[in-house]
Amino acid sequence: MKKSLSATEHTALLNVLKTRFEHNMKRHQQLVWEPIQRKIEANPVKAWSLQQMELSGGEPDVIGLDPISNAYLFVDCATESPKGRRSLCFDQAALDSRKENKPADSAVETAKQMGVELLTEEQYRQLQTLGEFDLKTSSWIQTPANIRQLGGALFCDRRYNHVFTYHNGAISYYAARGFRAILHL
Repeated sequence: MKKSLSATEHTALLNVLKTRFEHNMKRHQQLVWEPIQRKIEANPVKAWSLQQMELSGGEPDVIGLDPISNAYLFVDCATESPKGRRSLCFDQAALDSRKENKPADSAVETAKQMGVELLTEEQYRQLQTLGEFDLKTSSWIQTPANIRQLGGALFCDRRYNHVFTYHNGAISYYAARGFRAILHL
């Protein structure tokens, strides 16, 4: 699979990201756009991943700068779990173990194909401090190996003005459950 954008796609993506950045300054008050744009321009594969986040309904935006790696953190900031990434079981092992009514794919594999990662619980909770997300949907999150080995997986949502973390069988999938991604750039 070709993981690059045409010049037209690249320009369109930069315009969308810049507009979103400017309209949501509370998410990144200490940051300015120009160095972020330079990093996107210097990383065509990561620009392609941002495009995948955008095309699947994630509305990626910068939510911070990692102080250790100096990487900008792009996260799905769509109000609800991205529409193009719902109805997925948790991972490939869960997908393989389903005998009937298999979903099209899994959250972990889809993220891998996009070049992104599922949010951790900590990252999900941090995102919720920047707005109210997943009021009607839920999002799979990274799951500790000991839970996954027992067949479970974790997901989060926001209800009653509170962020909840839940568990479900990793093989389950729902029309209102997707995943939010993070990209380090």
